Amino acid sequence: MTSARAPRWPGIAITRDELIAIAAVGALATWGIIVLAGYGGRPAMIGWIDPGRWLGTRPATWADMPLVVMLVLGGVPLVLGLLRNLVAGRFGSDLLAGLSIVTSLLLGEYLAGVLVVLMLSGGEALEARAVARAGDVLHALARRMPSVAHRREAATLVDLPLADVAVGDVLVVLPHEICPVDGTVVAGRGSMDESYLTGEPYRMAKAPGSAVLSGAINGASALDVRTDRVGRDSRYAKIMEVLATSQQRRPHLRRLADTLGALYTPLALAVALVAWLASGSATRFLAVLVVATPCPLLIAIPVAIIGAVSLAAKRGIVIRDPAILERLDTCRTAIFDKTGTLTYGAPSVTDVLPLGHSSVDEVLALAASLETYSKHPLASAVVQAADARGLDRQEVEAVAEKPGQGLTGRVRRSAGSGTTDVAITSRQKLAAVDPVAAADLPPSAGGLECVVLVDGARAGVIRFRDAPRPDGRPFIEHLAPGHGLDRVMLVSGDRESEVRWLAELVGIEEVHAGIQPEGKLALVQAAVARAPTLFVGDGINDAPALAAATVGIAMGAGSDVTSEASGAVVMDSALERVDELLHIARRFRAIALQSAVGGMAASVIGMGFAAAGLLPPTAGALLQEAIDLVAVANALRMAWPPRSLTDYAA
Repeated sequence: MTSARAPRWPGIAITRDELIAIAAVGALATWGIIVLAGYGGRPAMIGWIDPGRWLGTRPATWADMPLVVMLVLGGVPLVLGLLRNLVAGRFGSDLLAGLSIVTSLLLGEYLAGVLVVLMLSGGEALEARAVARAGDVLHALARRMPSVAHRREAATLVDLPLADVAVGDVLVVLPHEICPVDGTVVAGRGSMDESYLTGEPYRMAKAPGSAVLSGAINGASALDVRTDRVGRDSRYAKIMEVLATSQQRRPHLRRLADTLGALYTPLALAVALVAWLASGSATRFLAVLVVATPCPLLIAIPVAIIGAVSLAAKRGIVIRDPAILERLDTCRTAIFDKTGTLTYGAPSVTDVLPLGHSSVDEVLALAASLETYSKHPLASAVVQAADARGLDRQEVEAVAEKPGQGLTGRVRRSAGSGTTDVAITSRQKLAAVDPVAAADLPPSAGGLECVVLVDGARAGVIRFRDAPRPDGRPFIEHLAPGHGLDRVMLVSGDRESEVRWLAELVGIEEVHAGIQPEGKLALVQAAVARAPTLFVGDGINDAPALAAATVGIAMGAGSDVTSEASGAVVMDSALERVDELLHIARRFRAIALQSAVGGMAASVIGMGFAAAGLLPPTAGALLQEAIDLVAVANALRMAWPPRSLTDYAA
């Protein structure tokens, strides 16, 4: 089969194959009109243009002319495409169609040739529509980045190309613009939408000292940002680089039609050659090829794909790459990212343990005031917990969040009471600078935690937990017996204790914690080398792994890039939908095989009649059309929703 992204003719909003299919229908209609008008048998009298004259076949008639034009203008592009595939070492079931087109022109069987052109271009147009995607992964990444930055020079702003920005430059990010660099806010207060990276659907407050990420969308206030990393060195660019590398290394996977065609094509050619040699008639060779043209592969499988895509869409599943329907049922390894897949991806505060003379409300209010300006995944949980208790947040005069040093800032208390230095850090970081203070903390518990320091003294410990999905264990336990996924892995960037806690809860034994995007990519590539692999994740940091997996499924629609990198997107982030997608893929494979194998079996019988001289080429083409109708009718069953698409007890 040709690429799903069929080339488009300049100025025309339809694919080449669609244009050829439309033209073929027009040629057949014109041929019918000429025949009905009584001019079908009259010689065309067109001199040297007459194919019958220079090919040694019968003279062309007026009815042949629209067919000849169609074979030349429509058949040549199709045949050239097949030749390119052949030179590249790729051949499949559509090779028979190409041979039929060429042979029909050489033997003057123009009607049979145009019917084959219609079948070939129609099938490829159907597949192109089924496989068409909203955009390219790397284009989605590149679209986020501006090409111009605004550098502050004295009291003016100077626009300069992004490539000319240097570390240390102070840039102004105007309202609603995309931040062009990784940097630190030096002036201004506002917020930025970083959901493209974090997956969190809300804005992150920014104040002097706050870190900002390239690709984030600024809010309603202008911010002065000191450049810490230029575009090519930014975290955003690194993820884009890893994603590009993973796409280049993605192995070529044989399509179902190509796999079946690799067996069927040599058989059909052998029968056609034997018929020609035994009878001495090249027409029998053509008749066998026409009957053998595997339209159940070229048309029925794309129709089944369209039905599967439609059925999945009704269940809230967007299939971006329909080829995954052919691969999903072959996967034997499943890799799950922790946050947002087996958990809800929204940690909540479970305990606030005050220390010394502090109170719960004081610890929570001070922490929330500072966390308002943080991009840490736990920050929103602290803010929500404070809001739930009706606590007022205090004004923050400065904030800093340096990698590996936690969150620090100066908070202004109520009027007349001055400012307080507040720091939010981890038990491990506190132990590195003050082992005595860390030793006096309450014992560690399951889940996540942070330590709040006020004016350098321990004020409290806040504990969190990301709630697991209630159907996580039955879903995981169902994967092996229900879908043949005999190896299940859990990967996460979180600390090992938290990842293992979830793994034990849902029944996963193979755990990889503290893994960055590059590490996830390496794990996926190693797994794919052993067996077809399914990866389920969310967030842009999962994009390289999603792209490298045999099948990538994105949970939720929070990131354009993640969606583009995945083969399918589960819109409501429900595990039940993942199970439904697995069942849709299995059902598709069964129906596609029924249509393809059944249609090819009928074609083999027809080949026998054609080889015996009982079917001329045109009659063979019509017989193939009848076989197509039956195969397509069966493929249409794919769009009929069954009673249930999931079979595990939640």
